[in-house]
Amino acid sequence: MKHHIIVKFKEDFKLKENLNDIKSIFNDTLKINGIYSVEYKLNCIDRENRYHLMIILDMDEGSLESYDKSNAHLLWKNKYSSFIESKAIFDSED
Repeated sequence: MKHHIIVKFKEDFKLKENLNDIKSIFNDTLKINGIYSVEYKLNCIDRENRYHLMIILDMDEGSLESYDKSNAHLLWKNKYSSFIESKAIFDSED
């Protein structure tokens, strides 16, 4: 399954300055059994109604609970939640 995390950051957040840290956090999820890859997609159109970043985890459906409880997920939430204006989570089979 593909677990998509689609994020719109607050206006004053500097994504380019924080992107390597965000990647480091999510790359750590590859240590979780059943998570196979992580992709990062940056928005290429700068408009007010656009989201900024999409993180895609390729994982077994059964690994979602382990991911939710992982240190990486908790670190992501603790470190970046206050900078997020909105986010969407979307799971797909492919």
